[in-house]
Amino acid sequence: RIEVSKTFDQGSNPCSRAKKVVKKQMEKLKNMWNLTVDELLNKVSWPTWDQLRESAIIVLIASCIFSAFVFAVDFGLGKALELFYSFFK
Repeated sequence: RIEVSKTFDQGSNPCSRAKKVVKKQMEKLKNMWNLTVDELLNKVSWPTWDQLRESAIIVLIASCIFSAFVFAVDFGLGKALELFYSFFK
């Protein structure tokens, strides 16, 4: 019978290997979280409230203009198709 070393690769216990893998993954996750928080707090330039309000108003006006355009095109094409179909009744 051949003797097998149980000390190779942290022994024959798979849990000890899994613990090292999980610990390494958790360290990577913690590092990523710390980098994300640092970026959000120190590297991002946040707009002021006045800039934010101005941008929101611009988006609201642009959305109203775009929806009015889509409504006009839809209404016009609907009427044009009604006229077209009336020729074939």
